[in-house]
Amino acid sequence: MQPELNDFKALLLLHAHRQPSRPALRDDTESIDYAQLWSEIETRKALLRAQPGKTLALIMDNGPQMALWDLAALFAGIPCVTLPTFFTWAQTAHCLEQSGVDLLLTDAPLAEQLGDAGFRQAGGFWSRQLPAREPLPAGTAKVTYTSGTTGTPKGVCLSAGALLRVAQELHAASRPAAPRQYLAVLPLAVLLENLGVYAALLAGASVTLLPQQSLGIEGATRVDWPRLLGQLVRQQTQSLILVPQLLLGLIIALEHGQLDASQFHFVAVGGARVSDELLERAAQLNLPVYQGYGLSECASVVCLNTPAYNRPGSVGRPLPHVEVRIAEDGEVWVRGSALLGYLGDAPFAGDWLPTGDIGALDADGYLFLKGRKKHQFTTSFGRNVNPDWVEAELTQRGVIAQAFVHGEAMDHNIALLWPVDPQCSDEALEHSVAWANIELPDYARVHQWQRLSEPFTPANGLLTSNGRLRREAILARHAYRFPTPVAPKEQP
Repeated sequence: MQPELNDFKALLLLHAHRQPSRPALRDDTESIDYAQLWSEIETRKALLRAQPGKTLALIMDNGPQMALWDLAALFAGIPCVTLPTFFTWAQTAHCLEQSGVDLLLTDAPLAEQLGDAGFRQAGGFWSRQLPAREPLPAGTAKVTYTSGTTGTPKGVCLSAGALLRVAQELHAASRPAAPRQYLAVLPLAVLLENLGVYAALLAGASVTLLPQQSLGIEGATRVDWPRLLGQLVRQQTQSLILVPQLLLGLIIALEHGQLDASQFHFVAVGGARVSDELLERAAQLNLPVYQGYGLSECASVVCLNTPAYNRPGSVGRPLPHVEVRIAEDGEVWVRGSALLGYLGDAPFAGDWLPTGDIGALDADGYLFLKGRKKHQFTTSFGRNVNPDWVEAELTQRGVIAQAFVHGEAMDHNIALLWPVDPQCSDEALEHSVAWANIELPDYARVHQWQRLSEPFTPANGLLTSNGRLRREAILARHAYRFPTPVAPKEQP
């Protein structure tokens, strides 16, 4: 067993000795204390090793069982592919095929789709036989997929050591705040939340894992705020990880006196850009918010503000296990805890990893981000979207000739549209957008569209000579069409 796994096991057993009756994993109907935790993991390890499959996929909602199977695979040395339930079936099928999954556990209604994909159910597991293929990179413990910058997300292979080094640093960063009640708000299939649970277990905290519906979270963009806020109070939450849109809702609730900021010890925020205004509002409420930054290719978190070292506006200083430098063109490069490789590509054999983000380090080593090198934008819910993908869906139906999609740091995506027929009705445009949205997961859908008064052309400076959109020029010309990222102070 790898040193990081040995250390993790030793801490879990230490917690079992020191606080045996403390809940380790719980939801509204089930509670597993630290005395039971390791035996529950061991039981599932044995079941996994008795199966013929070599790569496990988990398509499960948040709950103790999802966490236990994930931990069992980690300690059994079986590569685990965690897939979010908000992926479309086309995306899920691509991920299962690309990663060579031959063993699967799910609580989603996917029987028909899994049967069509060659899976058969027995003893609670879904399994299938696959022809011989290229193995995953040696040492792969987890394959994580981003929320999908295109229609076919790319798998990132990570080692147990890389994952647990990040979890250990998250635990160390939050230790001064001493949180004892952790609530997993994001899906466990999101790597950041997965590691947040590991960090909470390293700390001996109680981890509450509720289905997304119980939290009032639907898909990747919709939130029932009264339900979510009620759970924060009911579960006596002291620590959690949020994306900016969820942080905004929490701040609005605090400003309206629905919650008491003293309840919270450590609120980490990441996954997308956080505005300075939002951080200032949190500070005025004495809400302990700590912004961070990371990417799947580096096992999630790279930089993080902490109670001891916090510079609002920055994403924090690099965690001790990594180094960060700024290339000549301003791109952020990272060394340490790098991916083993992308699925379908050669193993990663480099030293420094280019992130695609533009940033700067100040004199004290705090990292400030300035944006993306490429077109991809990140919504305020932390979902990555490549607009080329969405624009292609919009313009492939014979109604829309040109489309420009934007949603950076916003809770909805906006499209600017020019029709094939200038006499086309708004109803026809709306119908075409609706059909395109059917093919897209909800985080990538067009939630609002506006009709252009003229097309993008080289003559007006909004199109290149070979027909490519001049994105920065379009954003500058049409800035009035896009709202500011921070919503007004109103009841969520």
